[in-house]
Amino acid sequence: MSNPAFVFDHIHIISETPHASAQWYVDMFGAKIAADTVARGAPQIFVELGGTNILIRGRRPGEDPSIPKPVQGYADFSSHNEWGTDHFGFLYRGDLTAFCAALAAKGVAFPVPLKHGVGGSLLCYVSAPDGVSIELMQCRSASDAAGTPCATA
Repeated sequence: MSNPAFVFDHIHIISETPHASAQWYVDMFGAKIAADTVARGAPQIFVELGGTNILIRGRRPGEDPSIPKPVQGYADFSSHNEWGTDHFGFLYRGDLTAFCAALAAKGVAFPVPLKHGVGGSLLCYVSAPDGVSIELMQCRSASDAAGTPCATA
């Protein structure tokens, strides 16, 4: 058993256009903007999605953020090819094929189109604002989604 003193709290994204980025999560994924604040001289928007908090903040005085590399395709996987966080993922409890078709109709880019990952789960990668990559997964069966992590790329 892992350490019960730890509970995942949030993902923090630095954005050149924080309000537009937060709205993207609302428009594309049905997220909810929980708070729109200012912290240390920059906008900071709290976005709730699937029980996860995504904090999107703007440039703070003195910062000069660099643009991340896009996802690159390799023989049988994809990667930003940089140290650090490559992507984060959400389990989608629904028809991922239909959901991705709706996202594509809204102009969302898929650096990794729908495919079957290791273990048979259906997955894809979505290009979100600010160079963020999000993996969307649909488990093979309801029992997979009940608590056992889906096998991914």
